[in-house]
Amino acid sequence: MQLAQSWLTEILQHGTPGWTKPSAEIDDAFVRVGFEIEEITPLPVITGPLVVGRVEHIEQLTEFKKPIRFCQVDVGESEPRGIVCGAQNFTEGDLIVAALPGSVLPGDFAIAARKTYGKTSDGMICSVSEMGIGNDHSGILVLPPDIAAPGTDAREVLGLDDTVIDVNVTPDRGYAFSARGLSRELACSFDLPFVDPATAPSIRTSVGDAGWRVHLDPESGATRYCALVVRGIDPSAPSPWWMTKRLMLSGVRPISAAVDITNYVMLELGQPLHAFDADKVSGDVRVRRANAGEKLTTLDGATRTLDPEDVVITDDSGPIALAGVMGGAATEIGTQSADVLLEAATFDPVAVFRTAKRHRLTSEASKRFERVVDPKVTDVAVLRAAQLLVEICGGTVESTYTDAGSVPPPATVLMAERAPSATAGIDYPVGVAQQRLVQVGASVEAAGDMLTVTPPSWRPDLRQSADLVEEVLRLEGYENIPVRLPSAPGGRGLAPRQIRRRSVGRSLALSGYVEVLPYPFMPAGVFDLWNLPADDPRRAAVTVLNPLETDRPELNTTLLPGLLEMVGRNLARGQRDLSMYTIGQVVLGGGNVRPVPQLPVDRRPSADQIAELVESLPAQPLHVAAVLTGLREPAGPWGKGRAADTTDIFDAVSIIGQAAGVELRLQSAGELPWHPGRCAQILAGDTVVGWAGELHPAVLEKSHLPARSLALEIDLNAVPVNSELVSPRISPYPPVLQDLAVVVDAEVAAEDVRSALREGAGDLLESIGLFDVFTGEQVGKGRKSLTFSLRFRASDRTLTEDEATAARDAALARATSVVGAQMRG
Repeated sequence: MQLAQSWLTEILQHGTPGWTKPSAEIDDAFVRVGFEIEEITPLPVITGPLVVGRVEHIEQLTEFKKPIRFCQVDVGESEPRGIVCGAQNFTEGDLIVAALPGSVLPGDFAIAARKTYGKTSDGMICSVSEMGIGNDHSGILVLPPDIAAPGTDAREVLGLDDTVIDVNVTPDRGYAFSARGLSRELACSFDLPFVDPATAPSIRTSVGDAGWRVHLDPESGATRYCALVVRGIDPSAPSPWWMTKRLMLSGVRPISAAVDITNYVMLELGQPLHAFDADKVSGDVRVRRANAGEKLTTLDGATRTLDPEDVVITDDSGPIALAGVMGGAATEIGTQSADVLLEAATFDPVAVFRTAKRHRLTSEASKRFERVVDPKVTDVAVLRAAQLLVEICGGTVESTYTDAGSVPPPATVLMAERAPSATAGIDYPVGVAQQRLVQVGASVEAAGDMLTVTPPSWRPDLRQSADLVEEVLRLEGYENIPVRLPSAPGGRGLAPRQIRRRSVGRSLALSGYVEVLPYPFMPAGVFDLWNLPADDPRRAAVTVLNPLETDRPELNTTLLPGLLEMVGRNLARGQRDLSMYTIGQVVLGGGNVRPVPQLPVDRRPSADQIAELVESLPAQPLHVAAVLTGLREPAGPWGKGRAADTTDIFDAVSIIGQAAGVELRLQSAGELPWHPGRCAQILAGDTVVGWAGELHPAVLEKSHLPARSLALEIDLNAVPVNSELVSPRISPYPPVLQDLAVVVDAEVAAEDVRSALREGAGDLLESIGLFDVFTGEQVGKGRKSLTFSLRFRASDRTLTEDEATAARDAALARATSVVGAQMRG
């Protein structure tokens, strides 16, 4: 929000006559009350003769490709000066600004007499952009009649000693999008009495049924609409210079007096207005939601197809404006518009925001409506605009105007007088809190140590005691709050679960896996892609009320969707051999997820309140997931490399188990999105804690991922926490190594055979590993041979070969009884 410093100073001088401050102090004052200054820009210095001139005669030079004029300009000298100019927006008799030879305009542009277009141009007729007081390049600046005599120093007439202050207004402070709001903040910062400019002017009109009929449909969200007609204005009357200058310094291009007045009042009070040509509005005005397929041509000339969510202003002919965004071309104020219908309203901020975004049509009005305008200033703004319109353009105000809708009273808020002191750790004097709240516009009633505060209508953000405390601290100065770092309690190191998480991540990283951070929201329809059953627990996802992306409204119930998306993204960038993992929380919905009452912020919640809050939350267990695709061992001079297979993903399960200090077992099973015949469930004891294996071919095809890709996912919360560090047992005695080849049915899982062998071998077995799988005619159809390496060792003696053989035979016997294994001959 940018404004002329002189405008803010003028408002503050109503309460403190003669008050003024340099721009540097105004910068500091805004910062004190929590506003950031984007830029402070003094108007450029123009040296040399810059004077007011009157155009006495215009000669059109027609022999050139573009229109050129040779003007005789009275600049207060004995003879007029001849100046060549290409602008066409002025006529004979107009007052203009002339830079005479010897003057230097912004950009170090020196003016001198020169021969051009066959004439000697003895100066330059200036536009606002050339003088650095605006961005309008459409033509030269035409001054109001009789503003000054020819030859008068234009710097004094134009007020070129002003400064533009650009304030960064945060979205929660919509009231500061006005001279009224910003000057109030300066008054608070400088502790000045403030005279609110939002006071209804004295004009001969009053609310009544004879005004223009207005209807507010409840579903539109509009709460108030004021309409007032001014008849018989002079549409050719120019806007006064003081208004034109303030508009230009605020970045608003002057158009015509009627339109300029609505823009000026918007900048002054923060209430957007619109001016309709009253003769072009037929019948009653209605504010409603648009009908599907309705069209409206807006002031920018674009024809827009309306959405049923759009709020529109209509008459008997249909939509005539997008409410809170932009007016329609059919009712635009033109050069012949003598009767003006002024409107000011309070629209639903969300509806205005969505309409502006939908049509990509952000305007100065929509920026203010999106941030909430003061509902009590609606009628004041209409009356103020009518007053200016009559003063500048003549005409008469109709005796009755319309004020439809109502303004609900703001809710009162209770705050303890000492709450700001208790929050900031500063002993503020008694009465400071009340004084500061009155400064922001609130009404305050004190009863003992409690203050009953009614927030002002332009501050809907003041809803609870904490908001009021923040206002007191803000105005008293955040910089005055002492900074005291709390003493840290004695550390106890990392918790066992933290140690386990770090250990798992470090072990996977050391094994060649790269950690990634997938998106925490699932893409819509991913479980349909996987063909998960309707009752699968992973479908019980928690939906976010206001998602960042509409196609990702649900929180992850599994880490695999995000991990597979990252695989696809890497593949699209040419990476083919991927080993990635992630550790993160998932969110599992359930019947316990429900809203709870707001907890108090001025004291610790009770144990029952905390318990209710915890019970209402969804389960959020910590998972680890990994994906393998492409080569696990890279190609090179040593060979072609090796593609990742199920043994690699099962090895990752073993790595995670070792890092967690628990034994994780694999058991053949089926679970989507894994391949039913190449998948294993992961068990910690008798509890299933995850799944690992090759992903289902259909899932990989639909996801555009390589065939034979592998994945695992483990619920770390379901894995017992081993907080004891067990030292390895090291025997000084030599081991006995034996191999055992057994034949089993082809459908028997190797892990089941290994488990049976381990169980039967007893305590002498130190380790067991599968190192060969063979199928063929030698072992029979539907059969397979599994060869295990067994290592036996005793901790107290040298183990004999006979003892190791007996343990091996016991292992074989157990495997024979459990899985039907037979020793291969």
